[in-house]
Amino acid sequence: MNQQTLQHSVTRCGKGLHTGAQVTVTLSGADENSGIRICRTDLPDRPAFEALAQYVGKTNRGTVLVNGKWRVSTVEHLLAALYALQITNCLIEVDGPEIPILNGSAQPWVEAIMEAGVQPQTAMAKEWVITQPIRLANAQGSSIVLTPAPNYEVSVMVDYPSVIVKRQKAELNDLNDFATQIAPARTFCFLREIVPLLCVGLIKGGDLDNAVVIYDRHIPQWLMTLICRLIHRPPFNAHHLGYLVDLHYANEPARHKLLDVIGDMSLLGVRIRGHIQVTRPGHGFNTFACQRLLEQYMNNP
Repeated sequence: MNQQTLQHSVTRCGKGLHTGAQVTVTLSGADENSGIRICRTDLPDRPAFEALAQYVGKTNRGTVLVNGKWRVSTVEHLLAALYALQITNCLIEVDGPEIPILNGSAQPWVEAIMEAGVQPQTAMAKEWVITQPIRLANAQGSSIVLTPAPNYEVSVMVDYPSVIVKRQKAELNDLNDFATQIAPARTFCFLREIVPLLCVGLIKGGDLDNAVVIYDRHIPQWLMTLICRLIHRPPFNAHHLGYLVDLHYANEPARHKLLDVIGDMSLLGVRIRGHIQVTRPGHGFNTFACQRLLEQYMNNP
């Protein structure tokens, strides 16, 4: 395929999931072969770096790109939208350390890209054609398998020790279906994780407008009331386990994990033609696998 960029600039504003601060992001067209670059406009000299696996710093509840004092977190939803809509060259200007969470999905970014318009370019995009199976795994039971396929395909399986989520699967066999089948799937967390995450300075901007909260272990009503106050919502009945918001899909958590895989794997900086199958994905494993795969690609482009 040919490389592509944006026809016009487009801007979105919102709060960061972890910092809670208001952030503005502007997406603009970029020259051929420049890749997806992120610029911190609020820092001296406006440092800009290509979104590549070598810059992954932290992966706790999101993917963080780091280079010295420069860092941008929660990049995965925007990167997934750019990859799925086949934007290979784009300048992302952000005036803070985090990409805004917006509604917790990639849908607002898909809409922004479509508003900006897609501009075909002359140069061909780099593509890695998978010709034989490649498998990576870790000791925690996460694995990724790449196999030959005529197009870019992704499937995931999640498996939580939870009476609500349990085992779920999701798949995407055509990137043209991303906007309707994957992009609207929102990030999620378990209610039991909220207080520990707040205690380590994360999810300051989290609420039920940008995340699916899963209540799968009974807690006292007083604790439920306290947690609901922290996420700025009226108290829920602590007797009833389940999701605290209506789902967009029955397997929305699995679909969101697939969204994350697309965003994290885009850090390869090259298009993949093949099937990506991930078991128990997470940002840590996704980006670890991406770094190992990038080494293989660089040795055998």
